[in-house]
Amino acid sequence: MTPLADLPLIASGKVRELYDLGDRLLLVASDRISTFDAVHPTPIPDKGKVLTGLSVFWFELLADVIPNHFISATDGVPDEVRGRALVVKKLDMLPVECVVRGYITGSGWKDYQATGHVSGLELPPGLQESEQLPQPLYTPSTKAEVGHDEAIDFEQTVALLDGERALAERVRDVSVELYAKAAEHARSRGVILADTKFELGRDADGTLTLGDEVLTPDSSRFWPVEGYGVGRGQPSFDKQYVRDWAAETGWDKQPPAPEIPDEVAAATRAKYVEAYELITGEPFDAWLERTAP
Repeated sequence: MTPLADLPLIASGKVRELYDLGDRLLLVASDRISTFDAVHPTPIPDKGKVLTGLSVFWFELLADVIPNHFISATDGVPDEVRGRALVVKKLDMLPVECVVRGYITGSGWKDYQATGHVSGLELPPGLQESEQLPQPLYTPSTKAEVGHDEAIDFEQTVALLDGERALAERVRDVSVELYAKAAEHARSRGVILADTKFELGRDADGTLTLGDEVLTPDSSRFWPVEGYGVGRGQPSFDKQYVRDWAAETGWDKQPPAPEIPDEVAAATRAKYVEAYELITGEPFDAWLERTAP
């Protein structure tokens, strides 16, 4: 927990805390890390600042696609959380995780192997692990309060949005457009954006708005272009490194999660910082300097 005793705490999740600022919110990213829906007791140094700095970069780059909730990383941010907190608009969040896949990997690869489909969408036969898909796929999921999110198809998305088909179509189309623009930028920086998830809501005027974090190593799979090849898993700049370590420990994937060794935590921090620097084209220290109290 991030102690901000003078602000009302609205919610605390696996990684973030949300505080009430009246007509706005304070979104604070911690250094906590979770795998298999359980939070490890070991923090990853500077992880919250990487997530926050990257989100700001993407909010600014993608602002022409859809409005977002970002207001400031400095004005109104308490000194003790500068660099890892944002003042944002209040949104009425939609009950859908907007997942977009550009490559076949992770749970999508498992589903494809078993059924030839992902989220009800039929894919061409003969795809190999980590292969780029013919076009980005929108594969939404539920937002589970406890446990795992569940993949859903488009018609189930319409149902979750109270039958608002036009809204569901807009959410799908915007998610794919956001992914495409972000993937193009990442590729130009030597990074493959394999997949990601967005969260959308409506502001006080009812305008569809991008919220939460966006295109971070916690919400996305980033792979280096150098060395990329199909038919196998890829090295990554995201928390897959910790997930792979956790899976090899013999842990049963039930809480409590095990402590992370110092060397794994340090290597994970390095991967997060490398992702920031590659994607933004600036040293991570520049973000720390801009947001210093």
